[in-house]
Amino acid sequence: MQKFEEAGYKICKIDENPDIYVVNTCTVTNIADRKSRQALRKVKEKNKDLIVVAVGCYAQIAREKLQEIEEIDIVLGNKEKKDIVKYVEEYIEIKNKENLNEVYVADIAKQKDFDEYGLVTYTEKTRATIKIQDGCNNFCSYCLIPYARGRIRSRNKDNIIQEVTKIAKKGIKEIVLTGIHIASYGKDFEENYKLIDLLEDLNKINGIQRIRLGSLEPTIVTEEFAKRLSKLEKICNQFHLSLQSGCNETLKRMNRKYTIEEFRNVADILRKYFKDVNLTTDIIVGFPGETEEEFNKTYEFLKEICFYKMHVFKYSPREGTLATKLPNQIDGKTKDERSQKLIELSNNNQTEYNKKYLGKIIEVLFEEETDGIWSGYTKNYIKVNLKSDKNLENQIIDVMPEKENNQMIYAKMPEK
Repeated sequence: MQKFEEAGYKICKIDENPDIYVVNTCTVTNIADRKSRQALRKVKEKNKDLIVVAVGCYAQIAREKLQEIEEIDIVLGNKEKKDIVKYVEEYIEIKNKENLNEVYVADIAKQKDFDEYGLVTYTEKTRATIKIQDGCNNFCSYCLIPYARGRIRSRNKDNIIQEVTKIAKKGIKEIVLTGIHIASYGKDFEENYKLIDLLEDLNKINGIQRIRLGSLEPTIVTEEFAKRLSKLEKICNQFHLSLQSGCNETLKRMNRKYTIEEFRNVADILRKYFKDVNLTTDIIVGFPGETEEEFNKTYEFLKEICFYKMHVFKYSPREGTLATKLPNQIDGKTKDERSQKLIELSNNNQTEYNKKYLGKIIEVLFEEETDGIWSGYTKNYIKVNLKSDKNLENQIIDVMPEKENNQMIYAKMPEK
């Protein structure tokens, strides 16, 4: 949208009868694919003259399928979307001459440089999300991301530092570093400059008080990495470690690059160096070949590690991935049952972890207010609610949790 605004276009809602409609597609799951197609078909119901543009990951890998949808006018890959205004305006010039469905999707695997466009998104006035890396080289057997986003590409360190410095001057206190595979940051550089080096540089920037990391590949966490990281006072003690399964046999079929023994060591290292560390993860249930015994191994391992929160996904076959060809695909009912069991474990873990803070003083960065209730997060990413008639936006305040209900903490101001 930023590109359109810079070109003088007005951003509006669909019910305001726009001339151009852009759908940023996702391809993480089959459901995401279906929702992308539905959104693209639906938008022309009220305005047949609307120019519909499909961009993003699903557009990158499914250009032929999207080209068959007559409601779509333009399909742009991830490399081309930075020039979206140019493509739209070129289409407007020719669309009255012919009924065309224009497709511009380059081979993303050939892209070597990091795309500097569209790197920062703001969450209210308290947090900025900084994209530092794109692409992935891992080729997990269930995933299309390497085909949709290309190979690893790291953002120039000086550009990141300049961006964060500008963000700090705006008064934003927290940044979140994200990417497709941020653990690989710097591996494509000629110089020896990795993620930990970037974090040490960002920690020196005045004004920023919290640095939060997006999803981390577990293999990046070594004793040396954690030791250096723990010396940075702005680093948030919450880490999202992508696990996917707690069974070695399943991990091997997924083409993950670690074992549960190695993952256990990672969790132990982080708990050694960070007080009250909060570990979260992603889990896939019902992966092809996952027997009852394998699922039980996963369940017991998750109980042992005791994650604060687990994002549980039911395996979704992705056309073009190796996993679709694996034998012993799991039925939907079994996936549902296993998913529910892990969600219940996650909720119980979250509740018990939250209860540890009842009656203690904790520090919260408040973000938004609804009906007199302010909500925000601790440094280790516990959501806290506080009733107050004051404006607490973007303020870091000490509060005292007094109640836990449905994985939510409700706090009061501590007595002076």
